[in-house]
Amino acid sequence: MPEVLANMTDEILRVEGLKTRFFTDEGQVNAVDGVDLAIERGDTYGIVGESGSGKSVTARSIIDLIDSPGEITDGEIWYRNREFADAVADDYPDAIDDDQVDLLRIPPSIRRSLRGTHFSMIFQDPQSSFNPSITVGEQIAEAVEVQQRASANPRSTRARSQNYTLTSMALGTVLQSKRYVTSASRERAIELLELVGIPDPVERADEYPHEYSGGMLQRAMIAQALAGEPDILVADEPTTALDVTIQAQILDLLDDLKAETGMTILLITHNLGVVARMCDRVGVMYAGEIVERGTLEDVFDDYVHPYTAGLLGSVPDLEGAGGRLQPISGNVPSLLDHEMGDRCHFADRCPKAMENCLNHPPEYPTSGSDDHAVRCVLAETEYDDEKALPDDYFVGTDRPAGDKHVGPDDRDEDDEERRHPPAETTGGEHQ
Repeated sequence: MPEVLANMTDEILRVEGLKTRFFTDEGQVNAVDGVDLAIERGDTYGIVGESGSGKSVTARSIIDLIDSPGEITDGEIWYRNREFADAVADDYPDAIDDDQVDLLRIPPSIRRSLRGTHFSMIFQDPQSSFNPSITVGEQIAEAVEVQQRASANPRSTRARSQNYTLTSMALGTVLQSKRYVTSASRERAIELLELVGIPDPVERADEYPHEYSGGMLQRAMIAQALAGEPDILVADEPTTALDVTIQAQILDLLDDLKAETGMTILLITHNLGVVARMCDRVGVMYAGEIVERGTLEDVFDDYVHPYTAGLLGSVPDLEGAGGRLQPISGNVPSLLDHEMGDRCHFADRCPKAMENCLNHPPEYPTSGSDDHAVRCVLAETEYDDEKALPDDYFVGTDRPAGDKHVGPDDRDEDDEERRHPPAETTGGEHQ
């Protein structure tokens, strides 16, 4: 276990060495490759990176939503909950460490029972996540009902819906007593709609998803995620496709709900502005790995990894008019095992790639906070231009063409400056 993770005292979730693979016709895809992270109770932990870095797969792995051909192949997911630990301790003693449970050592049926009451998720696209033929209120009420029935036995999933058949549904349309969703659950659904700021919640509960605006539907999805009063809320790109005003409202709502309920949030995003506004701690993800992690101040002000610097450099500076953005050249790799190699996966795009980057870097501590760690040799060694890899070093390798260093004929003066920056700019303050 990484020492910095072991030293955290109020962590509600700890992930160690998590690996998730997808076994496809093209080969093995290493979507999550040895991820370590720890989240403290009541915090918001952000995972940020480009599309294709493995952020969403990491979140789905934690709550056991990986479908075939995907598979969690290694790692530990420790969840701290005394009541749940006591409930499963007799049958699965190897999965217990005091008040923590390793979720990967208990049966999938028990892991599924944690969804809703312990873990819940806000998905990227609320429009596709709601059933268009059922009113929003009814769908939220059903989520409430499912969690209430399951709460009677946290080790069983049968209480959720297996006893409710098509015959039961047909009878429910005629007989009130046979309906799956009770009146109490419907009332709770209206309360949840009001909690997330839906105006006229009683009337809105009887409307269908297509009658909601994008922002309102995202609020309704948050209401549904809160139905089981979860300990941990996973928010996967919760502001995608919303305009900036609505984005701000959704982020304010999540902050208010966290303060009111005390829940912990795992936030998945590619938006550094969202991270800066919401997060206490951050993990920067690239090619299935957390390449830099720490407090918000560590990552934004005292970053070490060139990938973190590249992400920050690609954000417009509103105070410096006329400044030129510095995008990261190339693309995220395919994550196919036979193309990745045992080296720093960012080396073929890195403006500071050196000879020792051809070895896979361990996680190094830094001189910042105890939480700050980075997978980069620059944590221990200053950039040396004499040891830099040639610009065409990766030309002709198995990596796709877009993942190589820019060629000598493709660079302008600004590119050259970024390729060979002064050594003293390795860590610097975010401009």
